[in-house]
Amino acid sequence: MKKIAGIIALLVVLLLVVPFLIPTSTYMKSIENAAGEAINQPVSIGSMHIALLPSPRANVGDIVIGAKQEVRVKSIAIVPVLSSLFSSIRVIDRIEIIQPSIQKDALDFMAAMPKSSPGGAPKVLVKRILVKRAALSWPGLHLPEMNAEVMMEEGRRMQSVHLGSDDGHLKANVTPVDRGYGIQVDAQNWTMPFEPQIRLDALTASMVLRGEQLSVEKMDAALYQGHASASAVVDWGQGMEASGKFDTKAISAEGVAQLFSKKKLVSGKINGAGTFKVKAKDVSRAAESLVLDYKFDVDKGVLYGVDLAKAATLLLNSGEKGGETQFDTLSGILHMVGKLIELKQLNVVSGLLAANGGVKVLPSRQLDGLIKVELKKGVALATVPLQVSGTLDNPSVMPTKAALAGAAIGTGVLGPGVGTSLGVKAASGVDTIKGLFGK
Repeated sequence: MKKIAGIIALLVVLLLVVPFLIPTSTYMKSIENAAGEAINQPVSIGSMHIALLPSPRANVGDIVIGAKQEVRVKSIAIVPVLSSLFSSIRVIDRIEIIQPSIQKDALDFMAAMPKSSPGGAPKVLVKRILVKRAALSWPGLHLPEMNAEVMMEEGRRMQSVHLGSDDGHLKANVTPVDRGYGIQVDAQNWTMPFEPQIRLDALTASMVLRGEQLSVEKMDAALYQGHASASAVVDWGQGMEASGKFDTKAISAEGVAQLFSKKKLVSGKINGAGTFKVKAKDVSRAAESLVLDYKFDVDKGVLYGVDLAKAATLLLNSGEKGGETQFDTLSGILHMVGKLIELKQLNVVSGLLAANGGVKVLPSRQLDGLIKVELKKGVALATVPLQVSGTLDNPSVMPTKAALAGAAIGTGVLGPGVGTSLGVKAASGVDTIKGLFGK
């Protein structure tokens, strides 16, 4: 029994040690050169050896591809079907790719790689490809590490792909459909990888990929206590183009506003619908070329940082900061072009107060706009134009210079009250103050 145990122990040692004694350095350089010629990029291999345990395989480590090291792979294990090694068609049971890191520039030479092996080369069929902790470095995108399992049909064409983020928040299944691939996406507690980074409680999507076009047929998301749905088409044949439409229901205005400011800006529930389009040289420039229009309304909320009623009564004040405006309804159109945000056709209704106008949010976060506030005093309405300035985090509203001048002249000529109101009205209208009051 001792002899048998000794023989088994010796065999295990040999299986573990002998593969590392095989001199792979003599042909590793040839493999680097052949791979480099095939993809027209320099290829470097740090290590290579044959192992028999846990199953016979070839292990390659520290692979670097590209003049600027656009692709780096920690290790690749190739596990063959042993019975096929001496046949005309080699069969690979699986290829395990560990921690590949791919930069955006690598996609250019990857797209130029030949899709078939050179004539005369031995045929190789691959059953399965496993990818663990893949990282894609792309400007403007914040992508998690991904895992993938690719199943091949007859070793030649893809049968299915199962994708999942390493943190478990995102999953996708890819299967062949007519002239393309169908993609089903499911996400939980996931943050979208581009700016603004929208947090999704849940997401389901059905998409079809054909060539260089992705059709998002249906997307539903639960976010910020509400719901959103969308459809879109994305094409990257020449640059990047995308267009689509979306609608929202009962989304928290406060949650959405936090994407643009850490301060509390507005509360209430948003409903609305919109469209968007993008045309850029690549995805990293997509945010700069985004054009979005969103018609919205908010019920029963609060505007923080401004008190429109108080600002409209301080005609001779230097401006009003702070406070809040409670409203019954707030509606308008959000128009975005790149980083420029414009709120158009704004309407605010709150008891005896009504306001309308528009405000721009510049890329510097500065505010520039004009809001006309109507205050009901008894049976009469006093309309005061307010200049909106300051920043998104620290807004300021005050009567326009014309309103201040009109108020001063009206008060001087006709006295406070009626004279003040008439002066403001004249200043904000088409007629000039001179036309109403003479010299």
